[in-house]
Amino acid sequence: MTGLFSPLSVDGYAAEALKSDRRAGDGTMTFPLLGLFGEAGSLLSEVKKKQRDRISFVGYAAAVVEELGDVLWYLTAVASRGGIALDDIVRHSAPTGGPAEAAAPTLLSSLQPEIMPHRGEPTAAFERTLLKLAGAIGVLVAEFEEGRFDQDKQSLKQRLATVMEGLVQAANEAGVTLEAAAVKNLAKIRDRWPGDPVYPDLLDAGALLEEQLHRDLRVEIFEREVRDRTYVFQRCNGINIGDRLTDNAMTADDYRFHDVFHYAYVAVLGWSPVIRALFRLKRKSAAKVDEAQDGARAILIEEGITTWIFGQAVNLDLFAGMNRGDLPFDLMKHIRQFVAGYEPEQTPLWLWEEAILQGYEAFRYLRQHRRGVLHIDAGQRRLSIEALP
Repeated sequence: MTGLFSPLSVDGYAAEALKSDRRAGDGTMTFPLLGLFGEAGSLLSEVKKKQRDRISFVGYAAAVVEELGDVLWYLTAVASRGGIALDDIVRHSAPTGGPAEAAAPTLLSSLQPEIMPHRGEPTAAFERTLLKLAGAIGVLVAEFEEGRFDQDKQSLKQRLATVMEGLVQAANEAGVTLEAAAVKNLAKIRDRWPGDPVYPDLLDAGALLEEQLHRDLRVEIFEREVRDRTYVFQRCNGINIGDRLTDNAMTADDYRFHDVFHYAYVAVLGWSPVIRALFRLKRKSAAKVDEAQDGARAILIEEGITTWIFGQAVNLDLFAGMNRGDLPFDLMKHIRQFVAGYEPEQTPLWLWEEAILQGYEAFRYLRQHRRGVLHIDAGQRRLSIEALP
């Protein structure tokens, strides 16, 4: 794997990027072409937003780097589907000086000037280049639809080289190195779609043993009628815990079972200020941690994330039938924004996804059966549920 401070070659980037082409098996260029066209539009949209909200849009520079990396990814995927190496496209758009140079790996850093000006907002030249880039991609898509590339790989290479030239020029005018955009793109891929995920330590692994969240715990969850209302109760080791819950909504949606999501965070992440408060496991031995990570504000953050995700899940059949890698990427990015400044802000997005999917599997079970026994197995990073007699 390429290190953050090692020179990144075009071939090295392509090899890593293509590992995450989850639809490579369909054998057509349609999907990556749609993505290439869409990401060029997203890049234009970031410029438009900066023009509209020049002062308040503080995320412009980071967004441009990310979007340039996404354009590069889809360009790589289109080339691969067409049977052309990205390095061949780069060499076609910027020919090398001689046999020795042609034989050496092309570094992404070699495609741009050594000194890049820093630009915090779009210039007129950048805007014109982006329109030119979008136009080149539009021609590429149109000619693909006409079937021009079916038997003419050279024409495809030429069109892709034109797109590559526009991408390099756009990066130059934005003051962004393509190497930085590529490194960020690969980091995003590993964050969301790792080839061989490695579980990090549970977030409270360094806490005193008596202040760690439970590693192996069973909690009974069940409904019970109290006078004219139905509540959800929780019981652990024969003792009722927490408050009895209703949906707290005008329209019934079974949110009364939502504590399963918090238990999933415990099992998979080793994090939940809500469950810490419920079981009186706040880290009192570390005053700052107790106040900032286990206090009321952290609890509100967790409850806010959980409620927001539920709102998305309702429109997606409560994530039924979804597997690792299926949750919307935008949903995952919003979660990271929610937890900025708190313990799980560096938690990989794929691990968040596991927690969410396991929590919703248990939630769907409770919706159907109205009662069950949750089993937190943090050693296996697993939340499971079984029947409660």
